[in-house]
Amino acid sequence: MTAALRPALLPGPLRLGSLEVPTPVVLAPMAGITNAAYRRLCREQGALGAEVAGPPGLYVCEMITSRGLVEQDAMTLAMLTFDPLEDVRSVQLYGTDPAYVGKATEILCAEHGVGHVDLNFGCPVPKVTRKGGGAALPWKRGLLSEILEAAVRAAAPYDVPVTMKTRKGIDDDHLTYRDAGRIAQESGCAAIALHGRTAIQGYSGEADWDAIADLVSRVEIPVLGNGDLWEASDALRMVEATGVAGVVVGRGCLGRPWLFRDLAAAFAGRTVATLPTLGEVSTMMRRHAELLSEHMGEERGCKEFRKHVPWYLKGFGAGGDLRRSLGLVSSLADLDRLLADLDPSEPFPVRELGTPRGRQGGPRKGVALPEGWLDDTDGTGCGLREDAGETSGG
Repeated sequence: MTAALRPALLPGPLRLGSLEVPTPVVLAPMAGITNAAYRRLCREQGALGAEVAGPPGLYVCEMITSRGLVEQDAMTLAMLTFDPLEDVRSVQLYGTDPAYVGKATEILCAEHGVGHVDLNFGCPVPKVTRKGGGAALPWKRGLLSEILEAAVRAAAPYDVPVTMKTRKGIDDDHLTYRDAGRIAQESGCAAIALHGRTAIQGYSGEADWDAIADLVSRVEIPVLGNGDLWEASDALRMVEATGVAGVVVGRGCLGRPWLFRDLAAAFAGRTVATLPTLGEVSTMMRRHAELLSEHMGEERGCKEFRKHVPWYLKGFGAGGDLRRSLGLVSSLADLDRLLADLDPSEPFPVRELGTPRGRQGGPRKGVALPEGWLDDTDGTGCGLREDAGETSGG
């Protein structure tokens, strides 16, 4: 159960340019996860917890590449699928070339009805950082400025806000978040989201909320906090500890889309206590698979659903044979038959509250970077390679 914050400490609506989001919560883009079906599911839950009109948070599409969009790559275009009920189409864009990023932003606004563009400078995956992208790019301050300015300039005629997400830096000896915040503000970004880890940490260790608070104190644009948000109570603690204008939730909602219901209630100043029984979780699982099937077709939708089964059942007493069968489900009828074998009265495993979900691992031995990357901090005109169909989690 989460006690509500004092009203004076609750952030108001999240304002990104002319876009107002009453519930200041953002679903982080996650590769292979935040497709149209999952965004719809999380949005439905957020709407249940909200008491205000307007979008109950922002639900961001999987990251796409700017070059892939400009060159009309089939895989990239397939990822740009939206649910009919998405009132604000939000997309995260990856790019290392200002020209490609600017053109891709224009295409998103003009041809796909996108109402919010987020730029990824936080991905720690080696295949991205070794090309100077993701969390490596903010080291090149000049290049970062060029990219942000190109995106903001392209989005301006459509009145679409541009934001950026980043990490603390490459490692503790090469921090970039302070300069990134300054550059984001100078470039006209509507907000900056900070994941309180360095690239070398990956998803290990604890997120540094002090760095988030430090950034809040240095910039005038809204700062969104990301990292170690497992429960609605964590989001309230982050707001109180850092002064962020809102939160970005990633791994914490895996297998727990009702977290957005709790978050919406918490930011409305109400007490939160969502501990679903296994029966209620199975109903959520069925809804998830149903939405995936609507968007992808039943066979592919059920295959996509399989990866979510361990997250939904984490901590519950479902047996190994049943778990394995659910992990091989190929139709909604099969899913219904298997879900019927779960004990609907089993209580939520409270020991799982506040524990990490999704990928973790240990810190990396080093961050893969282009040769000579750390020699200077400008980077303008460095001609970084960007693959058309490249995707990754941020």
